[in-house]
Amino acid sequence: MQPIPAYELPQFRSGGPGDRWQVEPQNAALLVHDMQDYFVNAFEPPLRTALVDGVARSIRWARQAKIPVMYTAQPGSMSPDERGLLSDFWGTGMARRASNISIVDRIRPDDSEPVFTKWRYSAFVGNGLEWALRRQGIHNLVIAGVYASVGILATALDAFNKDIRPFVLSDCVGDFDANGHTAALDYVARYSGRVINLNELSASAN
Repeated sequence: MQPIPAYELPQFRSGGPGDRWQVEPQNAALLVHDMQDYFVNAFEPPLRTALVDGVARSIRWARQAKIPVMYTAQPGSMSPDERGLLSDFWGTGMARRASNISIVDRIRPDDSEPVFTKWRYSAFVGNGLEWALRRQGIHNLVIAGVYASVGILATALDAFNKDIRPFVLSDCVGDFDANGHTAALDYVARYSGRVINLNELSASAN
């Protein structure tokens, strides 16, 4: 991965149709999206620290509120057939070794928290994530992780298409630059979800 220069995480105000939605803790889950060492270590330290701190806070919020926490992680060393068109845009991807595929130590899942294999941009493709949400009666999905303009955006759109309300945490997602970050949040807010920040999230469980 090329280094990603630091930028300030935006305090984005949604201002879209989804603003009428509220996170309902009794039927919500938190999705920690692709927070693996390979991706997170590409961020320069000030941004990396802020991102991991934010995601850690969102996980604490969920656990304290008894809200399910779910993770996605890419497997690494995907075959050409497994990787498909991703190869045309991103090459062979990361190798399957612990220093790449491990979820960042500070935010690793508890034994009871599932990790779904991530095969494509959307977290819903080729795994049991949707089934797990349906089985638990979850229709509010809070999303944190990387990258805002790729997997986060694709997952929010896919959730919307499945009638699962996506809530993207503006200060708990990272991107390749500030413009891409803000553009992704703006798209979600306009067309497929609600963008909130950590303070708004914390208030929702009170």
